[in-house]
Amino acid sequence: MKIEKLTPAFQDYLWGGTKLRDVYGKNCDYDKVAESWELSTHPAGESRILGGQFDGMTFGEYLNSVWEGRAVLGTNCEKFEFFPVLIKFIDAKDPLSIQVHPSDEYALKVEGEYGKTEMWYVMDCEPGAFLYFGVNREITKEEFRQRIENNTVLEVLNRVDVHPGDTFFIESGTIHAIGAGILICEIQQNSNCTYRVYDYDRRGADGKPRELHVEKALAVSRFTPSDTSDKQEKAEEVPGGTVKRLASCRYFTTEKLEISGEMTIEAAEDSFVSLIVLEGNAKISGPENTVEAKAGESIFVPAGTGRVKISGTCSIMKTTV
Repeated sequence: MKIEKLTPAFQDYLWGGTKLRDVYGKNCDYDKVAESWELSTHPAGESRILGGQFDGMTFGEYLNSVWEGRAVLGTNCEKFEFFPVLIKFIDAKDPLSIQVHPSDEYALKVEGEYGKTEMWYVMDCEPGAFLYFGVNREITKEEFRQRIENNTVLEVLNRVDVHPGDTFFIESGTIHAIGAGILICEIQQNSNCTYRVYDYDRRGADGKPRELHVEKALAVSRFTPSDTSDKQEKAEEVPGGTVKRLASCRYFTTEKLEISGEMTIEAAEDSFVSLIVLEGNAKISGPENTVEAKAGESIFVPAGTGRVKISGTCSIMKTTV
């Protein structure tokens, strides 16, 4: 099976910047390019196949095509009703709302889609940038509700300084927010289910305050401090560079590949492989074809492709299920 290059869907949320267009050459006419959804079958924004037999198809159409079917996803995906992951770039020029994502159980029952556990890899950030990750002390649901009402929520949130290369694993139920001046690669469950609890009294395009989801947020939030430690492991030297595991859970496993020369990976029968180029340029070769990718571009390698050679000088985010 052939390796496929993808083009993203874009989101123009009000807190977004222009780095995805200005730095990474994303072809988007939005004034603000907040997010590019690089690997997505979500109806709110599907990525598309670029080039080859399936050129222009949405990623979902490709997966459902007659001869490809679900086999390209791998056996590990059989336990999921929907395509399990969504991978995106986020350019937060301004801070995101204070928010929380529900668990699978709650989201499937109430929203009809998965919950959202996610991982953030900080690609770049402004000096002094920070994010919010969980609460800074145990708090009652009643106190949290009161703080939403009197605009003092930030006082009980855990503020974490960020630096390029930091990794954060955010489980569903964790109150959080990406701060201003941060560029992130996010690997998450295939969900767009977000409950806002505080939004700095910002106005949407219609001039009205953006909707909050207080009752749902209170129902799913965890009100005890979270483990905010960086879970990435020590880099392992392999032929052609290094491999470092950043995060692993039942939904995805993500590694960072640092390549100088040529590295070989395996796309086995158990999972597809997503490759997101973070820096540099790469040539990715499988048994049937070769594709080239530069920083900010996304590659999908079908399960069962076998040995795949990646050559160049580059940093790559590799995700499997």
